[in-house]
Amino acid sequence: MRADKMILQVKVYNSYYKTFEVGNVAILDGKFMYIGQRGLESFEVAEIVEGHGKYMIPGLIDIHLHIESTMVTPATFSYGLIRNGVTTIVPEPHEMANVFGLEGIQEMMEASKDCVADMFYSIPSSVPATPLETSGGEIDIPEIDALLQTGEMICLGEIMNYVDVIRNPDSKTNRILRHVREHYPELIIEGHTPKLLDLDLHQLIYAGIGSDHTHQSIEGMKARMAAGMFIEIQEKSMTPEVMDYLIQEDVAQHFCFVTDDVMPDSFVERGHLNHIVGKAIRMGMKPEDAIYAATYTPAGRMRMHDRGTIAPGKIADFVLLSDLGQFDVDQVYKDGNKVFDKFEEYHQGLMQHRFPDHFYQSVKLEPLTEQDFTVEMDVADGTHQCRIMMVKDGSTFTSEQIAPMQVEQGELIWEHGEHGLIATFERYGKNGNRAYGLIGGDTIKRGAVATTYSHDNHNLLVVGHNKQDMVLAANTVLSSQGGFCVVENGKLLSHLPLTVGGILTEGPLEMVAAQVKELRSAMLSLGYRHYNPIMSLSTHSLPVSPALKITDHGLIDVNAGKVVPLIVEPSKIQE
Repeated sequence: MRADKMILQVKVYNSYYKTFEVGNVAILDGKFMYIGQRGLESFEVAEIVEGHGKYMIPGLIDIHLHIESTMVTPATFSYGLIRNGVTTIVPEPHEMANVFGLEGIQEMMEASKDCVADMFYSIPSSVPATPLETSGGEIDIPEIDALLQTGEMICLGEIMNYVDVIRNPDSKTNRILRHVREHYPELIIEGHTPKLLDLDLHQLIYAGIGSDHTHQSIEGMKARMAAGMFIEIQEKSMTPEVMDYLIQEDVAQHFCFVTDDVMPDSFVERGHLNHIVGKAIRMGMKPEDAIYAATYTPAGRMRMHDRGTIAPGKIADFVLLSDLGQFDVDQVYKDGNKVFDKFEEYHQGLMQHRFPDHFYQSVKLEPLTEQDFTVEMDVADGTHQCRIMMVKDGSTFTSEQIAPMQVEQGELIWEHGEHGLIATFERYGKNGNRAYGLIGGDTIKRGAVATTYSHDNHNLLVVGHNKQDMVLAANTVLSSQGGFCVVENGKLLSHLPLTVGGILTEGPLEMVAAQVKELRSAMLSLGYRHYNPIMSLSTHSLPVSPALKITDHGLIDVNAGKVVPLIVEPSKIQE
């Protein structure tokens, strides 16, 4: 019998029994054809691969992530995926959609077509995430229909505005959900349901939302699984309590591992989904179970029945490992062809100016001055109680605190005090909106940081303790058509240009990783105390992430789903 390739003497992972068995594997036309004890005596083979007793597992599958979170293009992202054993992903490009709408999604898909890793896109369902922000593009029912008619979309991406789903039957989100349920009843719908329980949770599930990838607690995870929801475990949910539950209980069919957001330096230094699997193993999960949660169950969730297991007729995507405990990737095969070998040189091919010209000219905001960071208040001079956005290490959630601030001659006196200023400026040339707030907690204590990499609207976001540094940081970002900049005492500490839509760079992964590492170090040097200061700051403008955030419309009470004033009326201050 003919075979294109045969891998001899490997420990083959069987997904159906979650066991390893020593044997041989034959591949024909890019698919697994035979797995068992028969060898060269039974096959006419074009290529023989000596397995040397290595472990052979299916290519890893990540069904919830955002390429834009790594700040690189799909080709660069694929380069990083493959060397980490990830052969299939389901990216949701809602960041690029917020900047360019339908065109942003289409161009990301086009840029993915020549990638080694398979990329099956999900439709961004929350662009913008709420009506309380200005974005560059919008995705609504006509855009969703247009994308579904291509036959290339695999699911409806995370429904982020859970407040509207619960409280506003006529909201855009509910209109989309009703349309999808009526016209595409089989379409998978992904969710974003932080902390919701009981009736609120069940309302979302009733609306068609079938998964959650947000930060899990034991209580929340049990409630979701008990109601039939599929759980996507990212690293921040891998607490000892959660992992012990997943290890001890018979819930393997109800969860998988995902990455969601991976920073470039982490991508290079720690890896991708393979890092999550390795960490699960080190936390006590059997390797067979951890592999299952990164191959078989994610494939099942997305109905990708042609992959996720080493079995006859399945796509021959697989990884060879010498050490299962360390989960160190030796070789990676895609469609039966070797695409990575850690013992051989592995180069990234770069493509410059891959996107349309206007993707490099998307920041339409004039340079700022110190006056732009003067906060005028229409209140009497004196002491006023103000809302403070409090940053806390360990989470991208913020909290609200009330603190006294001085107003003199109609101006809020914020410089050089305990709390910094946070400001956001609409960057698309649509309305010129801007908003101001105060910030404290585990954020910077001096200097300034500015970025257009601010989820999800990607307007210009600036945090600082003095006007001069804020102006320099902001204008440096504007001059490079987007990016990140950190400043202290008039000196640039770090600058990462993101010229594609203000959120991506076409630089090579290793170079971007070094720049992000420098950026992270610069933010920490200003007093930021957070496990991921870049993501923490970037989500200050995310109005679906609890509890007090800011957009160009103003300060947002996320749980109430409304704009709230900076100054709190005495009668509304809770005792």
